[in-house]
Amino acid sequence: MDRKMKKDTSSYDDKNPNKYRKETKKVCAFCAEKSEVIDYKNSVKLRKYMTEKGKIIPRRTTGVCAKHQRELTNAIKRARVMALLPYRTL
Repeated sequence: MDRKMKKDTSSYDDKNPNKYRKETKKVCAFCAEKSEVIDYKNSVKLRKYMTEKGKIIPRRTTGVCAKHQRELTNAIKRARVMALLPYRTL
């Protein structure tokens, strides 16, 4: 009867596989290289911040700061209008 009454002594943290993973702060790539302006004509650089389907990757994933994410979004949209980047790929 004691066996049924006994609780599992292992905590949730023991079962969590991410227990030992340390979260590292992502550094903004544009702040690190101290770039003044994000150029819409540099399509190779802008493609790194887009998915294969053409969506803009959010800043929580890329680690870009809010200021540069706004500039990056505008640069990608300008490049799309100028036909340097696709709106979407099939």
